Amino acid sequence: MNKQEEENYNSSSYYYFFLDKMIHNIKFRAFVYEGEDIGEISQAILNILPEAEIEAEEAEGLMEDKIIILSGVISKKRYTKAFFNKLLELDTDKLNTDLERKIDDKGNWFLRFSKNDAFNEKWTIIDSGDSIHLKIKIAAYPARKEIAIDKIRAVFN
Repeated sequence: MNKQEEENYNSSSYYYFFLDKMIHNIKFRAFVYEGEDIGEISQAILNILPEAEIEAEEAEGLMEDKIIILSGVISKKRYTKAFFNKLLELDTDKLNTDLERKIDDKGNWFLRFSKNDAFNEKWTIIDSGDSIHLKIKIAAYPARKEIAIDKIRAVFN
């Protein structure tokens, strides 16, 4: 192996090791409102997180309308890594720009995906509206915003 091949191997090995240690877990939540199909919203979640085990809970809205909350947690490293690899296929410049406002002081990264687009197997990150909410716990030690941001940006670059 020549020097360039060795550097590429070492950096790619580090990259994959780094991704294995990147995310502790991914919590997800989506609301199913009256008139929406719970099966379609569940499929939208599965199109983003294929290994998700979805739990359903009934709730009541402000106007006493019935809402179903779909939620769950993904913790297995191979699944969190697969999610992050797919995320890297999106507009990482926009993700990078939004990091400051989408990561809290404890290193949780908050993302929203359009439910309609997710159902159609398209990952569209949105800032508000009808969405699938993700809370991604970044493996940052100590768990601080600055460390989580630095860790994510290291992968983006």
